[in-house]
Amino acid sequence: MLSLDLHPVFRNNRDIELALRQFIFKAHRSGEPVAEIIPGKGTGRLKDRVLAFLGQKHIRRLYDRVEVDGNNTGRVLVHFRR
Repeated sequence: MLSLDLHPVFRNNRDIELALRQFIFKAHRSGEPVAEIIPGKGTGRLKDRVLAFLGQKHIRRLYDRVEVDGNNTGRVLVHFRR
């Protein structure tokens, strides 16, 4: 499973956007059925940003559904159609 940990870039808005964009396109091309994004637990602001990014219309076309892990709220799973 492909994974993106946002802890190293959480302070820089441009780096967050770039990391998410590159990761989603890479995951879409890879053929993996599920990819994980790790924004961490914290205050939840970074997770909200990730979910807002994934909700954009042009990004939404690349995947099937998004799920926040029930056992670990600091983990977002992105499911792709295969």
